Amino acid sequence: MTILNAISPPEALTGWDDFVAAHPSGHLLQTTGWGRLKAEVGWDWEVVLSGTPEAPQAGALVLYRSLPLKLGTVAYVPRGPVVAWEDETTVKALLTALHRAAQRRRAWACWVEPELPDGHASTAVLLALRYRPPVRSVQPRRTILVDLTPTEDEILAAMKSKTRYNVRLSQRRGIRVRQGTLEDIPLFYRLMQETGARDAFGIHTEAYYRRAYELFAPRGQVALLLAELEGEPLAGVLAFAVGTKAWYIAGGSSNRHRNLMPTYGVQWAAMQWARARGCTVYDLWGVPDADEEILEREFTERRDGLWGVYRFKRGFGGRLVRYVGLWERSLHPLYPLASALALKLARR
Repeated sequence: MTILNAISPPEALTGWDDFVAAHPSGHLLQTTGWGRLKAEVGWDWEVVLSGTPEAPQAGALVLYRSLPLKLGTVAYVPRGPVVAWEDETTVKALLTALHRAAQRRRAWACWVEPELPDGHASTAVLLALRYRPPVRSVQPRRTILVDLTPTEDEILAAMKSKTRYNVRLSQRRGIRVRQGTLEDIPLFYRLMQETGARDAFGIHTEAYYRRAYELFAPRGQVALLLAELEGEPLAGVLAFAVGTKAWYIAGGSSNRHRNLMPTYGVQWAAMQWARARGCTVYDLWGVPDADEEILEREFTERRDGLWGVYRFKRGFGGRLVRYVGLWERSLHPLYPLASALALKLARR
């Protein structure tokens, strides 16, 4: 098991991103681009791997966040590790190496949030290594995955009728979608600002979206899609792709001409982009964490909060998936007490 400190320089990880893209457990949040992006907003990062930097066999991109008063850090593996989870020996060896690396960074705890379906047998390995599932998660616990392997007509046919109608309506009403460039980030950011103010949710800075585009554009792993009416931007989507997976990460829309359904047109264009790039699945990235029967009942009754988001995303069809969520292992004797206190304060 080789442990590699990848903070400086990330270019030393010559084979990591290709490994992540090809691996069934690979994820956008495990790429060096994501590590470099989070470094812009206060995180440190490294990669712990087995094999070599040129030919990894398993590994985890780890983010480190400093605790208040410089007491230490918390180590966090978003949507990872990237490992064959059925290989219990490799999983245990990798996580043991991860703990050692985290302790060198004075980590009070190690958090992992793998992309494993809820109830997966591999949680037994986590339990054996003294991991426990807390009551919180960092990434969305539940999402919708749209299968991109059928024809475009078949994907449209699998959507709810109203969504399919809105996609086509946007086209009939003159909405045109184009793929933007780095120079269009300010336009996209203004759309995000309008959406954040309208729907009362926080957004990142313009510099954050710009940096995300800069980091993933050289490998063709990001698309900025803009829906316009006679040159006026009305909706935008920032979509990412790694290997055969694509993700809808951010989207915004204007308060003008919403009746022309530009958000539906641009979301469909993002799926078309991902499909043309060779992706087989499109992740709509997060819906309310409730059982499917509750979601379907509330689908027709509620529009508040994330329920409006769910209504929009559910209309594109797809498969509702729930993951195992966040698992944590204490690496410091005071961590359980500190964690309980932090949770209590957060609830207040």
